[in-house]
Amino acid sequence: MRKSVRWSSVALGVVLAASACSSGGSGSDASGSGGKVTLSYGVWDATQKTAMEQLGREFTRTHPDITVKVQLTPWADYWTKLKASATGGSAPDVFWMNGPNFQLYASNGVIRPLDDGIAKDKTDLSAYPEQLVDLYTYQGKHYGLPKDLDTVGVWYNKALFDAAKVPYPKAGWTWSDFRKAAAELTDTSKGQYATGAELTSFQEYQYNTIAQAGGYVISPDGKKSGYADPKTIEGLRFWTDLIQKKQSPDLKTMTDTAPLQLFEAGKLAMYWGGSWDSLEFGSNAYTKNRVDVAPLPKGEKQATIIHGLANVVSAKTGHADQAWQFVNFLGSKTAAEILAKSGAMPAYNGTQGAWIAAYPQFHLQTFLDEVPYGVPYPVSKNTAAWNEAELTYLTKAWNGQESVDKAARGLAAAMDDLLAKE
Repeated sequence: MRKSVRWSSVALGVVLAASACSSGGSGSDASGSGGKVTLSYGVWDATQKTAMEQLGREFTRTHPDITVKVQLTPWADYWTKLKASATGGSAPDVFWMNGPNFQLYASNGVIRPLDDGIAKDKTDLSAYPEQLVDLYTYQGKHYGLPKDLDTVGVWYNKALFDAAKVPYPKAGWTWSDFRKAAAELTDTSKGQYATGAELTSFQEYQYNTIAQAGGYVISPDGKKSGYADPKTIEGLRFWTDLIQKKQSPDLKTMTDTAPLQLFEAGKLAMYWGGSWDSLEFGSNAYTKNRVDVAPLPKGEKQATIIHGLANVVSAKTGHADQAWQFVNFLGSKTAAEILAKSGAMPAYNGTQGAWIAAYPQFHLQTFLDEVPYGVPYPVSKNTAAWNEAELTYLTKAWNGQESVDKAARGLAAAMDDLLAKE
């Protein structure tokens, strides 16, 4: 997921202190006879709500004393509501978690480690991509079971490629190939650009080219920014060069009209987007039969950012055992096969076939083939703080106010200061 919450680890610590003193204890409904329990399940994607309810019913079929109530909160309000519910001791028993926010929640005791349940039930963590297992591990403890999986590819408009007589991108293409195609696919007289060098969606854009250039966003120990590294700067320059050459709209244009909208209007020939876009492009009247997807081009290295959500258990649940049983089910092959039919690529290895088959017009196997060289989404305890700094400093490079070098080095210094405060 491309967004993150904007509140600090200190603030969350205060929230948890307040929660510890509150009288609330669970987001679940313990009413009913015979020991029956209702678990609350917090999610943010309306397009997946029906599938999550189906998963709840399937779980209840084999656990008749436990029912599941899905609580949908739109992304724009999800983290704010979660903060408030944590304060009152009424967070959902089980809820979705993403990489950028995970360490913040784990380090402040908002979510429970799952290791006891994993050991007791012999849950096989090798069933998921290693990068995702590691993403939801904090100080040697596992706090979530991976739900779904994302990688990033280049979606392209076949009609625009055909009109310009440019070969479709394919496995093994390089930055040089991408740049050559970009020049041939740009026609500003028609308002047509090769691609959109978006600033705000780091998961689809900058993080990928930074890794491909051999750079890094944050050091493995989480203590130092990589933005002053020359290779990282080269990964950023990949995008600003496109704007300077007018092969991408300028920042103001992309702020007024998002690249996704431009792509769906036939104004961009290529769109760097995630596996999750299959649902969007498969249902959009313009794109569903006009576009396809190819792997990201190779720089010094072949790389794509890999991410995915996890299901986690609230530290304040009054039904920890039942919540674990539900999370363990959500991480199962059975659940993954149900999820695959809803338009999401499941994280459970070997279950992505139904998702691929749902959109036969797209080469969705591309996203799965990228997993072996996937680079985990960069995170720290307080990812949101330096996410803000990224936008503050890099905006100056994207709109031409500063050179990429100057903006990136300023960002590195600011990010180092923020990391030191964690």
